[in-house]
Amino acid sequence: MQETFYANAIERDLAAGASAAQHTFTVQAIIDKGLAGMGLSPFEAAVLLKNKDPQVTQSILDAARQVKQRIYGKRVVIFAPLYINDHCVNNCRYCGYKADNQTLRRVLTQDEIAAEVRVLESMGHKRLALEAGQHPDHAPIEYITESIETIYNTVNDNGVIRRVNVNIAAASEDDYRKLKAANIGTYVLFQETYHPEAYAYYHPDGPKSDFTWHSTAMDRAMSAGIDDIGLGALFGLYDADFEVLGLLHHALHLEKTHGVGPHTISVPRMKAAAGSAEPLYPLDDEHFVKIVAVLRLALPYVGLIASTRESEILRKRLLHAGVSQISAGSRTGVGSYTLDEEALSQFSVSDTRNLDEVVRWLCEDGFIPSFCVDCYREGRTGDLFMNLAKSGKINEYCTPSALKTLVEYSAGYATGDTKAAIAALLERLQSEPEEDVAYKGHCCNSH
Repeated sequence: MQETFYANAIERDLAAGASAAQHTFTVQAIIDKGLAGMGLSPFEAAVLLKNKDPQVTQSILDAARQVKQRIYGKRVVIFAPLYINDHCVNNCRYCGYKADNQTLRRVLTQDEIAAEVRVLESMGHKRLALEAGQHPDHAPIEYITESIETIYNTVNDNGVIRRVNVNIAAASEDDYRKLKAANIGTYVLFQETYHPEAYAYYHPDGPKSDFTWHSTAMDRAMSAGIDDIGLGALFGLYDADFEVLGLLHHALHLEKTHGVGPHTISVPRMKAAAGSAEPLYPLDDEHFVKIVAVLRLALPYVGLIASTRESEILRKRLLHAGVSQISAGSRTGVGSYTLDEEALSQFSVSDTRNLDEVVRWLCEDGFIPSFCVDCYREGRTGDLFMNLAKSGKINEYCTPSALKTLVEYSAGYATGDTKAAIAALLERLQSEPEEDVAYKGHCCNSH
């Protein structure tokens, strides 16, 4: 995956897509293909991105909503980030953790990590995303794997964390084997930008400045046996359409090379951070929502993630456009779930609601908040998960499990108003006609 060839292929797709975007028949055929769940090529995605007709955009949004509903049903997976270390040797221009920021840094001890976990579990969280800066002394791979073990072994009154995803810097294949042995969920690494020159500007020094090492990290992770990986681009660093096609080319490369593409794709937009630069390519809300819809049509089976970087209002639009996973009750500073003082944050948060409020909001909008990890318990990962998703059968497993965990949340964590919203949702699901039989007969059986 040489960066020059990669960038050139994206530019060719964008140019060809802009030309074809004026042809009504071509555009409609691409939307129909996406609606059928057949996925889209990077060129086809470019055609939809470059078409500016509002009616076409609405057709794209409608198709994406139907595809998401058909594959994932009404469930929305919920997780929270857990920042354990903010020491970093990189100087990424967009990040509050960059090395040049002169501020107090923290590395959580294992006892402090356990305290953070107890707070998160007491909220009702069952999935965490472990986050750490890159530093050979303060965050070696042994510290990361020990922290994963601590998270899994920490017991709170109502239970434990059942799944730990990991978002750490690009590593060696040997280190990825250690992560795999530590029983991680999904390994997540954002490319940030797929444009080599832009990448060089935003990463002036540190190990992350090596574009090739960073862009081939997922190949090493998958060669080490990690079969659930998560891609992402930080929108605002370069042209957004270029980044979308970068994600698609990367996904296709992984599927061709390793037999399975990404499990998730994250779509963060650049937000304010201590000492950070302003985005040179700001992405407006309307095109952002369209991008999510195009990604849903292009990669129908992937989990699309929207974080608390975005507002409540926009996250609702993104959920209807194709997002299937969200963070909730997030704090982006090290130790920030237990500390009274404000910790250094990696970026600013827009949706500051707590988990209970987000669960109630989802239920009132007809979604099923899900804390399920059954696929990981049962070994339905990598190509096995994707084969079930592509066959249309994954919902038979995931919706009943989502309902079970929602009932568990209601019994152990929810406030009175949220319990009422959950009960109303379950009653509505029992009475609504559904083509997907996975909803029927499971609400009551989950108690």
